Amino acid sequence: MGKTILLGVAGGIAAFKSASVCSSLVKKGYDVQVLMTENATKFVQPLTFQALSRNPVLTDTFEEPNPAEIAHIAKADAADVFVIAPATANVIGKLANGIADDVLTTTALAVTCPLVIAPAMNVNMYQHPAVTENLQRLRQRGAIVLEPGTGLLACGWIGKGRLPEPEDIVAVVEAVLHRKTDLNGTRVLVTAGPTVEDLDPVRYLSNSSTGKMGYAIAQAAVQRGADVILVSGPTHLPPVHGVEMVRIRSTEDLLHAVQAHAPSCDVFISAAAPADFRPVQRLSHKWKKSDGVPVLELEPTPDVLATVAQSKHDGQVFVGFAAETKNAVDYGRRKLERKNLDMVVVNDVTEDGAGFGVDTNHVTILRKDGPDVALPLMSKSAVADELLDLVVEALRSKRNSHPEMEPHA
Repeated sequence: MGKTILLGVAGGIAAFKSASVCSSLVKKGYDVQVLMTENATKFVQPLTFQALSRNPVLTDTFEEPNPAEIAHIAKADAADVFVIAPATANVIGKLANGIADDVLTTTALAVTCPLVIAPAMNVNMYQHPAVTENLQRLRQRGAIVLEPGTGLLACGWIGKGRLPEPEDIVAVVEAVLHRKTDLNGTRVLVTAGPTVEDLDPVRYLSNSSTGKMGYAIAQAAVQRGADVILVSGPTHLPPVHGVEMVRIRSTEDLLHAVQAHAPSCDVFISAAAPADFRPVQRLSHKWKKSDGVPVLELEPTPDVLATVAQSKHDGQVFVGFAAETKNAVDYGRRKLERKNLDMVVVNDVTEDGAGFGVDTNHVTILRKDGPDVALPLMSKSAVADELLDLVVEALRSKRNSHPEMEPHA
């Protein structure tokens, strides 16, 4: 394959999992060079990684095995991806603030390849404002930050902070190695999942959306280099690595989140399925059967896409979704024109393999400036890639027509 991967190992108990990451990458044919902090060597011996990678392990900035080169610069120049797993709070803080005092951090400052960061620490440390701010700063610079797992931690706490599983880390590294880069420097806002309108403290109005299509789009956009914000209603899906997650519940929450982020984005893909109605008055207590059958007075929820599209500027690409049960293309075309959109993705959710909760979809993409694109039944990740190809085409067309427009950095 000819790809070189730098694997940085910081000093945390999760360092033992890095051995599996190293082994898997080597088995896939990659040249793996391991860099360890001094504290990491207290958890796992360098000899372990040397045996697995079949390369010398770098543990000291001033240890120069080849006098003809500066080791950490040479390794940085040769790297196709630099993955740090585990990334401790200490290392994350150093990377965010440009501190280079060991072989891992000096190399990190020298690389020009994609940087993948897999945090692992105590849940309270992970949630500390300093760590949150440092990770956000790294995301803004283009680093791909993986979401830690949730569960029993080595310290005895239960919460978010576990190193992602080795196979998940390897999958992200491979996706980065083989991704398209046509969305580099582009800010993409994606909405996904249902919204929930509470009737009382235990009951609500919602729909069957699972968020799978929106999450697939967010993942595909990250893999193509975009800076992605994912606004998600309640779902049971794992977080998408490398995106900024915004959790919402109601359609009003969704509107506020989109209004906050859409103006600074180049692309808005509205894949969420907002509830269309909400109760005029939410009950403050649980309605009992003994209270009789309630009479519900409903009102429309805000039309998020139409509201935000009113402020759309010429350089932005807006994409809507229309999940219908009949005449999907006709309804989608009206939505395309009425809401000032560039594209609408339509599907009939009554078709086998095209409804909510499945991993496939059968869609037609309607375009304002181009012919319709009818796709066969395919995985939602494949649909996401096909859609993003058209989004890239639309962005290029707008920028060619308005050369003064630049992508949001």
